[in-house]
Amino acid sequence: MSRAGILPDSAIATLFEAGAIRSASPLDPDQIQPASLDLRLGERAYRLRASFLPGRADPVAAKLGRLALHEIDLASGAVLETGCVYLVPLQESLRLPADTEASANPKSSTGRLDIFTRVIADHAQAFDTVTAGYAGPLYLEISPSTFPIVVRAGSRLSQIRFRRGRSVLDDAELAALHRRETLVAGADPYFHAGGVGVSIDLVGDGNGLVGYRGKRHTGVIDIDRKCACDILDFWEPIHDRGTNDLVLDPNEFYILVSREAVHVPPDHAAEMVPFDPLVGEFRVHYAGFFDPGFGYAGAGGTGSRAVLEVRSREVPFILEHGQIVGRLVYERMARRPDRLYGAGLGSNYQAQGLKLSKHFR
Repeated sequence: MSRAGILPDSAIATLFEAGAIRSASPLDPDQIQPASLDLRLGERAYRLRASFLPGRADPVAAKLGRLALHEIDLASGAVLETGCVYLVPLQESLRLPADTEASANPKSSTGRLDIFTRVIADHAQAFDTVTAGYAGPLYLEISPSTFPIVVRAGSRLSQIRFRRGRSVLDDAELAALHRRETLVAGADPYFHAGGVGVSIDLVGDGNGLVGYRGKRHTGVIDIDRKCACDILDFWEPIHDRGTNDLVLDPNEFYILVSREAVHVPPDHAAEMVPFDPLVGEFRVHYAGFFDPGFGYAGAGGTGSRAVLEVRSREVPFILEHGQIVGRLVYERMARRPDRLYGAGLGSNYQAQGLKLSKHFR
């Protein structure tokens, strides 16, 4: 009998075999990740007047007639414009057991392109959350914020995790795990509210590169094409000028990196809390899942720094080198995955430092 926790790849495959996860087309060979399932876009999208939640009384489809402006065919690909909100029925649907719930997050590459995505279920009262025992379709809200993108049926922008029972570590359990495994490299780790603090690196590499700021009015990015875009067409490099600080301008998007190397043991998974008003009025890390084996030596890593997608909110905000900007919440796995992040999976961000998404050469 598995313990409480995040379901691993083998258990996700079992959910498919049992009909708890269903799909309109056969699974892609790499769709099941060590602790999550990639979700695929269906063949049509709807441009919306505004984002919405269906609420307890309604399925999503009941509100589309009032909120959808027009329908878009995704069979051969379509451009999704910045500043617009779209809703796409996903190919995957669920019929979960009564003891199994789920949560979703953007994929890493999605977050690094400043694409805001949220999964919506029928009768949902919260985004990216699927209650235990849910039976019904899934939808993805998509809102590109900085770059227009090309997507098509089958594109994968989001991922979903399944869990049974309580699995989040509290501060004492985190501290004990850190003593055994060194979750973040640092002499004095900060444990708070069930998470371990992550700070910002504003010193940079040997050339003083500390991050990138997204450019406006760029060309489109095809979400399914790797190494197809030139960095300088889309990003402005940011270098340290000896001050070890950075002013975040409101409504600008930044790619920065953590000072600490992060380590996720094989029998745990982690998630970055995206917004914590206790440390500042900014959002960090849209794509929050860290798979088992991220930064793990046995899976090809020696601790991997967390790339942070950062957007200030209403006011300019000064970040200083070493400042706490977020926290990692760790959860137990129900079982160790058959395959770890980076271990023969072609994982894009194992052993990473400051790194843009896979779309840039």
